[in-house]
Amino acid sequence: MAVPRLMTAMVTPFNADLSVNYAKAAELAEYLCNNGSEGLVVCGTTGESPVLSDEEKLKLYETVQERVGGRVPVWAGTGCNDTAAVVKLSQAAAKIGVAGVMVVTPYYNKPTQEGLYQHFRTVAESVSVPVMLYNVPGRTSCNLLPETIARLAEVENITAVKEACGSMDQVSQLLTMIPERITVYSGDDSVTLPLMALGAYGVISVASHVIGPAIAEMIAAFVAGEVNKAAQLHRELFAMFKGLFITTNPIPVKTALNMLGHEVGGFRLPLTPAAENEQEFMRALLKRYNLL
Repeated sequence: MAVPRLMTAMVTPFNADLSVNYAKAAELAEYLCNNGSEGLVVCGTTGESPVLSDEEKLKLYETVQERVGGRVPVWAGTGCNDTAAVVKLSQAAAKIGVAGVMVVTPYYNKPTQEGLYQHFRTVAESVSVPVMLYNVPGRTSCNLLPETIARLAEVENITAVKEACGSMDQVSQLLTMIPERITVYSGDDSVTLPLMALGAYGVISVASHVIGPAIAEMIAAFVAGEVNKAAQLHRELFAMFKGLFITTNPIPVKTALNMLGHEVGGFRLPLTPAAENEQEFMRALLKRYNLL
């Protein structure tokens, strides 16, 4: 399987009673693969991983892997702030046959750079599948620095980084320090094209739930050297990129999916449904893009 440039961080569908809707998860995975996604990440931040049990996560990995794993790489989000728990879940995910595991920096603990190094190395050495590091300081109060990633790049099965640090300079520095075998993905839709211009490979997207083909077209244009076309598409899509983050992710994108008839359900506390004005905003945004 080719290394995907456009991966979607899947939402987790819920039933009316907020139990996981596994049938809908399989259906959504297939829909995404038919609409631009070349890979999927299951149970990341967008999938509301902090409120899912390990049993639910494993069943979601298995459900999505069974439905589309033969077509696209399915990565399992296995990160949390307890290294031993991440090791256990990652090992269980690997047995299911996922393409790899994505591990977020530990939140709340605020580990040192040495602590981060030891955390990721311990997880990677506990499994044989590829490992993707996920840096998102805005969510975790913890910034995985380029120097630390460069050390971790010496671990054979650490193969990718999802970078959502919010700093072009930091990503530039990272790209000067790591070997070419490490694939760097944008963790924010709105900077996919700028980061690819710096040398990133692609994106792990939220917006691809609703505008996947257009994002795929933008990436393909850039890869083909059609930079002006890619930039024009970026500008056209920018309002959607930003609009899907008017409040905490995944509230806007699940709201949008429900409006589009995908019936992915609501949210487990502490997340709550979109406010009335946010729903009106999302409806207007979808109409602007001729999706409604």
